[in-house]
Amino acid sequence: MVIFDQYCQRYDAWYDKNRFAYLSELQALKTVLPRSSRGLEIGVGTGRFAKPLGITIGVDPSAEMLKIAANRGVNTRWSFGENLPFFKETFDYVAIIISLCFVQDPLQVLRESRRVLKKNGKIILGIVDKDSFLGRFYKRKKSVFYKEATFFSVKELTEFLVDLKFKRINYLQTLFDFPEKIKRVQKPRKGFGKGGFIVISGKKA
Repeated sequence: MVIFDQYCQRYDAWYDKNRFAYLSELQALKTVLPRSSRGLEIGVGTGRFAKPLGITIGVDPSAEMLKIAANRGVNTRWSFGENLPFFKETFDYVAIIISLCFVQDPLQVLRESRRVLKKNGKIILGIVDKDSFLGRFYKRKKSVFYKEATFFSVKELTEFLVDLKFKRINYLQTLFDFPEKIKRVQKPRKGFGKGGFIVISGKKA
């Protein structure tokens, strides 16, 4: 998206401005991330998640954001999630953090994720839940980024994953207040319905 090339610095600055919300998201993601595995992040952006999570490689269609990620030491590749430049069964896990709401064809991105996953590989989705207080707020706010977004509910994405034959689907939630009001790292809780940021994980059957 052109919007991310144009406003990449503004996007990246959000994580410093809302530090404890960001750290809370990282903690939830770390809880489900496989250790010592080869991973891919689709929509790596500026590398804010890939770098601290130790994700092996990240792809993104924004060249400007990839420059920032590369400067952080992230191994990057220019690519759209709908057509990944990797052989099948390459990765132990695929992470898509926030980015799914910005892609042209989310179901195709999930299909591609499944293709490049090894048998029993793990998919990890980090989303702002459309049905949460935060999702409803962002839809009304129409920020420079989220006015371009198509938000998903946990139920909608669960149905996608089930249709693609992912098993053992689990949920973690965090961000129990608006990001700017969070003054300490929040411990993630199982399930969904209370938090604004949800981590959904499942295994390739």
